[in-house]
Amino acid sequence: ESQVQSVFTDIGKINFRDPSNYCLIPSVPGLAPNSVASAAWLSSDGEALFALPSATGGIFVLRLPPHDAPGTPSVVELKQSSVVQRFLTGWMPTAIRGDCGPSDLPVSLSVHCLDHDAFLFALCQDHKLRMWSYKDQTCLMVADLLEFVPVSRDLRLAAGTGHRLRLAFSPALGLYLGVYLHAPKRGQFCVFQLVSTESNRYSLDHVSSLFCSQETLVDFALTSSEIWALWHNEENQTVVKYINFEQNVAGQWNQVFMQPLPEEEVTVRHDQDPRETYLEYIFMPGRFTHAAIQKALQIFSQGAERDLDLTWDELKREVTLAVESEFHSSVTEYECSLDEFWQLQVEFWSKFYACCLQYQEALSRPLALHLNPYTGMVCLLKKGSLSFLMPCSVVDHLYLLSNEHLLTEDDAAVFDDLEMSRDVVCLVQCLRLIGESVSTDMAFLMEMACSRLQPPEKAAEQILEDLIANDTENVMEEIHSKLQEIRNPIHAMGVLIREMDYEMDADMERAQPLLGRMNLAQLLGSSTAAAVVCSGVARMATTRFLVCRDLLVLQQLLLRLGEPALLAGGQLLPSPQDLLHRTCPLLLSYYLIRWASGCLAADVPVDTLESNLQHLSVLELADTTAITPHKLVSGPQTIVELFFQEVARKHIVSRLFSQPSASLAETSLNWPHLITAIVADFLPLLWPSNPGFLFPECLMGSCQYTQLQEYIRLLQPWCHVNMGSCCFMMGRCHLVMGEGHKALDCFCQAASEVGREEFLDRLIQAEEGEMVSTPRLQYYNKVLRLLDMVGLPELVIQLATLAIMEAADDWRSQATLRTCIFKHHLDLGHNSEAYVALTQNPDPSRQLDCLRQLVVVLCERSQLQDLVEFPFINLHNEVVGIIESHARAVDLMTHNYYELLYAFHVYRHNYRKAGTVMFEYGMRLGREVRTLRGLQKQGHCFLAAVNCLRLIRPEYAWIVQPAAGAVYERPGASPKRSHDGECTAVPATRKIEILELKDLEKECVLAQIRLALVQHDLSTAAVAGRGQVPWGGSHGAGPVGRVLNHILCPAGSSTPEETAALLVRAGLFDTALSLCHTFQLPLAPIFEGLAFKCIKLQLGGEAAQAEAWDWLAANQLSALVTTKECSATDEAWRLLSSYLERYPAPNSLYHRCVISKLLAHGIPLPTWLINSYKKVDAAELLRLYLNYDLLEEAVDLVLEYIDAVLGKGHQYFGIELPLSATAAAVWLPYTAIDQLLQALSESAGSQQSQGLYQRVRDKVQHYQERVSAATRDRLYRH
Repeated sequence: ESQVQSVFTDIGKINFRDPSNYCLIPSVPGLAPNSVASAAWLSSDGEALFALPSATGGIFVLRLPPHDAPGTPSVVELKQSSVVQRFLTGWMPTAIRGDCGPSDLPVSLSVHCLDHDAFLFALCQDHKLRMWSYKDQTCLMVADLLEFVPVSRDLRLAAGTGHRLRLAFSPALGLYLGVYLHAPKRGQFCVFQLVSTESNRYSLDHVSSLFCSQETLVDFALTSSEIWALWHNEENQTVVKYINFEQNVAGQWNQVFMQPLPEEEVTVRHDQDPRETYLEYIFMPGRFTHAAIQKALQIFSQGAERDLDLTWDELKREVTLAVESEFHSSVTEYECSLDEFWQLQVEFWSKFYACCLQYQEALSRPLALHLNPYTGMVCLLKKGSLSFLMPCSVVDHLYLLSNEHLLTEDDAAVFDDLEMSRDVVCLVQCLRLIGESVSTDMAFLMEMACSRLQPPEKAAEQILEDLIANDTENVMEEIHSKLQEIRNPIHAMGVLIREMDYEMDADMERAQPLLGRMNLAQLLGSSTAAAVVCSGVARMATTRFLVCRDLLVLQQLLLRLGEPALLAGGQLLPSPQDLLHRTCPLLLSYYLIRWASGCLAADVPVDTLESNLQHLSVLELADTTAITPHKLVSGPQTIVELFFQEVARKHIVSRLFSQPSASLAETSLNWPHLITAIVADFLPLLWPSNPGFLFPECLMGSCQYTQLQEYIRLLQPWCHVNMGSCCFMMGRCHLVMGEGHKALDCFCQAASEVGREEFLDRLIQAEEGEMVSTPRLQYYNKVLRLLDMVGLPELVIQLATLAIMEAADDWRSQATLRTCIFKHHLDLGHNSEAYVALTQNPDPSRQLDCLRQLVVVLCERSQLQDLVEFPFINLHNEVVGIIESHARAVDLMTHNYYELLYAFHVYRHNYRKAGTVMFEYGMRLGREVRTLRGLQKQGHCFLAAVNCLRLIRPEYAWIVQPAAGAVYERPGASPKRSHDGECTAVPATRKIEILELKDLEKECVLAQIRLALVQHDLSTAAVAGRGQVPWGGSHGAGPVGRVLNHILCPAGSSTPEETAALLVRAGLFDTALSLCHTFQLPLAPIFEGLAFKCIKLQLGGEAAQAEAWDWLAANQLSALVTTKECSATDEAWRLLSSYLERYPAPNSLYHRCVISKLLAHGIPLPTWLINSYKKVDAAELLRLYLNYDLLEEAVDLVLEYIDAVLGKGHQYFGIELPLSATAAAVWLPYTAIDQLLQALSESAGSQQSQGLYQRVRDKVQHYQERVSAATRDRLYRH
């Protein structure tokens, strides 16, 4: 919409001190003193001209040059005594002016502009009308107006200071002059038409003379057909009348019904709070102006300094503070009764109210009457405001008209049917008699009945009874008499009701784009225009509410009188009972409109409007109602004004100017026609029983929820139109107020009307591409979205459950609703209910989505017991697949999906699956989690897997080896593609490997041993106090890191052989032996390792001794009691000795490898080791001696061994029976002995070697002799 600026937009930028914009009129002789007559006009050249009466009877014309042209002001004087044009640059002295008596002093001036001239009309004190030409500076006409006064003798002697002159121009009829001739006891209006003859001679053609009462004329206005006059009567009240001087032959003035001043007193009942009652009455819209209340506040506060720029709410607070402050300051007693307190409150509030009333009366006093000749708009210019006059409807006109005027009213002007017009006039007279007899208490009965939703007909019946009981002036008889004059009272009532009923069969058209030559988008767009229209509607609603009230009372009277009152022409008419039922909704409708016209709109914060916009966008109503904050206005804005500005105005203007009627287009700018059409179109938009629902929708869009609630409360009991829409609106109100369950009840009630009401039909319009379902289901979906946005999951569940019954045959809608129920149950933590909703979902894809969400959410909340215990009927594989896919896709140490899956299978006694899961978990931990905690969890996983298989029968105690590399096919995963975008080929099926229980047990043992190794290294590092970080940093930071690097290598867990080597290096020989026995590994590396540690201890210092105690403590030593002097070296040798005894090996393998390790490092063999090996394999010991060139030790061993064979110390070599003829055969390692002899002989250069050689030679020879003897003895015995 384009913005049309006001003509006063730039007035503040004008420099009024600029000589081209002003002319100062000095108070010098020449200008008539105390004169109010003046005229002003703009010439065709843009000059501003001002006409003022001079003291000598002439006319001064001041001319200002155009605002955009240079020049200086000038003055021209028009005088009857001179025809010479004089342009003055200043004020001329009186000496050169002509002599004109004061009788021709102008008392009223008017101007009529022509193309290049201007006619000045001056009504003078001598009762003559003079016409001047500004261009020619000549007087063109002088007319004596007393010729048109019937009795003018007394008037001729008096000065006509009270005369008035007005002009009216019509292109078709010419120029009219209206003259008011003031007389002491009477007044007269004369209307003339200016007639021109040849030779520029002008005369007045008398059109009409109208006489008026003795009231004081303030101002009047003239049109080509009417006179509008403003008077003050004897009681100083404002009176406005108008008359058509062409058609009204009888000279009967038409009365204008003025808005009365507020009541002089406010009635406060004892059950009311005086403060609330007075505040509600004073600040009722349209009752008191802002200026009147503010001035009253200043006077009441005794001149206290107060801010003058207050908003309506701030002014209300200031008034409350001021009155309460005065009240409390005057109360001197600490205690007073409630009645006294109430009385004092009434006293102070009535005092302030009197101040308001005084200033409102002063500011409401009219100063002038303005009539726009182009639009026909009539306004009253008051001291503090501006009032607009609006046409009155026939019903209101008849009801408000006084009886004397009503009797003389032209019946034919009411209705086309003359008899019907007379019936209606008589009927209205009866209503007026009732209305004048209704007291304040009786009127209050009807007000309370409407407010408290009680039947109005009952209140009317009570009012009738009170009227009959208090009828002291025989009003009932007079009414009965008037009823007898009505030919057809029932029909007359029906006509009256139809005139007041705005119910329509169809809603008004929606707003169309405003097209046309003029900018209609701004028509009536100001707050003033809205106030004028809405005030007219409020006044009409107030009047017609009284009409309906009195009509109800009259109908009750007719029912009481019975059949005789209904007879007309001997024919029995229908009972008024039907009219009674038609009148009650009519009365309630006008009551509702009157209430809305006085209900203030609340100021809404921007954030509330934004939140409301989001809600409306969910309902897809954001484009249909006003959602912007209404503009600040000087006074309070009612909800009707808000509706008119934001919604109704566009509809009305669009409808009026889009009609094809030519007559309306021609009179579109005529104020009486325009305002009448606007009010006539505005009332149907407000009418409660019409299908249109724009008014409540606007209140909802503007966040006027409190007002909307009260509106629907007053509407619902009796109005059966838009019942579902009202329920929906009430639900929105409850929702905003935080009463969700009440809102849900209202939404459910509204569902029954879906598809029957226009508003609900717009609410359920399907979006583009949206699946179309039943109207009620679409409604439920909209409400569900709204409740979801507000954040009321419990209500969403309830409504969705209700909607499922509606969607019994629509599985797609059922799937959507059950998904919604599942989601909100899950959000609320109702796991069981969420599971039930999931299982009842008929859509497999949605069911799978819900299942996936259930698994993830319960895992995140650590509510795993619920997840495990749910039966998952027909969904078992899906659940397992979902958990497996999550387990294989997330971090192992952060989430526990494997453990969940293990519990899931165990709970269902599927131990093989449970074992498979834990074994896979352990494998991945070994590959991916290179931490101590990972090793601990891996051990637990393998142990759990072993336990699971042990619970199965042996023939089923096996699992399938999980895939290496953690490559799994997840459901729904996208296919793998190569660099050119082609899908890669699926790898061939791998070979399946079966793992039995013993295989799992081995893995379990290996994992436990790895953990023990790492834990030992950690504790060793900590005890040693080397200052290294035992864990958590880089694995290569120290010995611990190196061990971990070996155990947790990137390629996977270390092999048993590698682990055994690490155990030996760490000194965990017991664990290493256990590992070797489990995996059937050779023990030789362990003995070699222990032997090497013994060597290091043997050669090491004290530090080595201290470190040795750590790994020695990790091995189980024998139970022998050792002395305190025992060293770590001794303990190590003792450990080695115990191992050799505990783990015998064929061919003395372990002894040989130990001795080889010792001899390789040049360490003398311990005696216990030599003695131990002599028992098991002395020959091998000899060979070892020879291998390491230990000839002396070899010689000693050979000598001892030969002696043992011969019987000396044979038990030390493990020989049971020495050499004898009866014992078993014995043998010697001749090859080794020969090698020894050979070695001794080769080193014969040494004397010691020769001696050793000889000793061995002799001992061997001695042995051979003994063998020969024994052999002979044996042979001899056999």
